[in-house]
Amino acid sequence: MKRVFSNFLSFSTVCLLSGCLSVPHPFENRGKGGNGGIATAPTSRLDVPVPSDSALTPEGDKLWASQVTQALLDQSVPAITQPVRRGDWWLRLHTERRGDMIVPLYSVMTPQGEVRATQEGPAVPASSWAMTSPEVLRDASQQGAGQVVSILTGIMAQDMEEDPHSLKHRGARIWFQGVTGAPGDGDVSLARAFTVMFREMKDTIQTSGSDADFVVHTTVHMTDGPPGTRNHPQQNIRIEWRVTDKAGNEVGIATQLHEIPAHSLDGMWGDIAVAAAGEAAGAVEEMITRYSSRDAKPLPDAAKSAAKNKKK
Repeated sequence: MKRVFSNFLSFSTVCLLSGCLSVPHPFENRGKGGNGGIATAPTSRLDVPVPSDSALTPEGDKLWASQVTQALLDQSVPAITQPVRRGDWWLRLHTERRGDMIVPLYSVMTPQGEVRATQEGPAVPASSWAMTSPEVLRDASQQGAGQVVSILTGIMAQDMEEDPHSLKHRGARIWFQGVTGAPGDGDVSLARAFTVMFREMKDTIQTSGSDADFVVHTTVHMTDGPPGTRNHPQQNIRIEWRVTDKAGNEVGIATQLHEIPAHSLDGMWGDIAVAAAGEAAGAVEEMITRYSSRDAKPLPDAAKSAAKNKKK
């Protein structure tokens, strides 16, 4: 048995967007327990007003704003092209001319109208920028959206740093709902092995949903495979470790795939459960870390950075 499964399981992480990327959640309202700043933002959106100082035509201004908004939405940032509304964080689009080049600038603004941080996009020849080419603006918008995501991640990281109850200062509480669908003793063996493996992680497993930060549920799917050599039938096994946050939003799915001799797991799983659970525990831990951005570095204070640069 041990020899047959020596290479079990091949592992692939089939992540949803939020599981693969460090996606910011800067507008999440955490209620009265939130720690000021963005944690108590009243609305879940980032306003993107049409710029007026972009060195574009009025039509180009509208196109740039709409393309930046779409690029942010593609990265799960709740942006909307509209005038700034009271209480909203917003994105100021503007440019700076440097010789014969135009540098797109992206400033994340607080509800009080203060610049929280500014990032530069790649410079574009002034002649190309002035032509309001949809392709040029689309490329600039996609680059700019990535810069904005970096800013928002840093802002969220700072907010987490200031909150003693955030995941920067404690392990995540995970409600493990167990395993379903496995043949033999797989449901029990996988669940037990996963719980044991997680004792080595910074996060903790709990047996109820009370105060849980994340939920993990595992399903096993068995399907008939090809006959195999010398007419030895095969089965395909797929184990999915699905992670959601406490609101039910998808964090990601870690999927393990392999071909096995048919019905070889109809009895005791033994070392197979340990190997599969150990690999999955690391994947779940990584998805939670990326989703929560708990390892992200806080954004430098804008006022302090400006003062420092002024002294130079």
